[in-house]
Amino acid sequence: MTDRIHEFLRIRREAGHDDGPVMVLDLDVVRDNYTAFAKALPDTRVFYAVKANPDPQVLDLLARLGSCFDTASVVEIEQVLATGCSPDRVSYGNTIKRERDIARAYQLGIRLFAVDCEAEVEKIARVAPGSKVFCRILCDGSGAEWPLSRKFGCVPEMATKVLEHAHKLGLSAYGVSFHVGSQQRNPRMWDGALKAASTIFLELAERGIHLSMVNLGGGFPTKYLKDVPAVKAYGQSIFRSLRKHFGNRIPETIIEPGRGMVGNAGMIEAEVVLISKKAEDDKVKWVYLDIGKFNGLAETMDEMIRYPIRTEFDGDDLEPCVLAGPTCDSVDVLYEKDPYLLPVSLEIGSKVLIEGTGAYTTTYSAVGFNGFPPLKSFVI
Repeated sequence: MTDRIHEFLRIRREAGHDDGPVMVLDLDVVRDNYTAFAKALPDTRVFYAVKANPDPQVLDLLARLGSCFDTASVVEIEQVLATGCSPDRVSYGNTIKRERDIARAYQLGIRLFAVDCEAEVEKIARVAPGSKVFCRILCDGSGAEWPLSRKFGCVPEMATKVLEHAHKLGLSAYGVSFHVGSQQRNPRMWDGALKAASTIFLELAERGIHLSMVNLGGGFPTKYLKDVPAVKAYGQSIFRSLRKHFGNRIPETIIEPGRGMVGNAGMIEAEVVLISKKAEDDKVKWVYLDIGKFNGLAETMDEMIRYPIRTEFDGDDLEPCVLAGPTCDSVDVLYEKDPYLLPVSLEIGSKVLIEGTGAYTTTYSAVGFNGFPPLKSFVI
């Protein structure tokens, strides 16, 4: 937690504001993260993944810093363009798009689209003629805490056919993309995907189609309970792999950090609603918070993301607890398979601080499920 967030919460408490969980995000941290990415891969364009946190102040800051943007919908495209960012700095990176949404994006000036099959190419050719397309290939997500395999991408052999099809339909076969999995803590995991990408470049060059770009995707982690390598380590590892697989003909590259850009900039303040046991002899307590899976902590699904939690009783003896949310849904349990160690002295009404929650929290917050309002957000 930054001093600025600490001071904001102190002032808010003293003013008597106590109306549910809030997420506070420090723009200074976002600025520092962008600078770190720009330095780590100086010849690579940064396309911020808007879905991680589309707050207008975050988008405005990144637009001023010179960032480009990866968007998943027309609404996100419109949010980015509202900053004054030009359309040539925006990609429509979702491989699953309605044809009318592609047409609307094209009308707004977007000319860079992601695909992973021939049917998607054909949509773009019909309503966004002459656009650039890049084909996403499958990655298994090994080493990632939030794998992104199966739903997006195609096998490399198919990607060659997809891009050739795009070329035949008058589109610009621009490049290849992949995603090594969100919260990827192994910088070497880009190597295999880059090897596959280089093969696609070579095969298409033999057919007279010259690709220009590799989209390195996201996956850059933020620190939760486990340490993660610095952004510089990722930059060095990726550059080594680019030289290894592309030699002196390194293509244009872009990255799509989302979690790595805003995750560590935000923190949620929540409250303990109830502490109980299911039987007198239970050794594990249940601790219920006023925030859960449906209020912003969806990434605790299958306990994939384990957020650091701070309390005013840190330093006291610890005991294992099941951590759960407030809704009347039995899946609204955050950590049960691997109980969370919390202070024995924790009380009903205590505040808890959930760190590293600047990404994928406000955007996952459901609108009114069980009558609980969406997660409030403050940007400082």
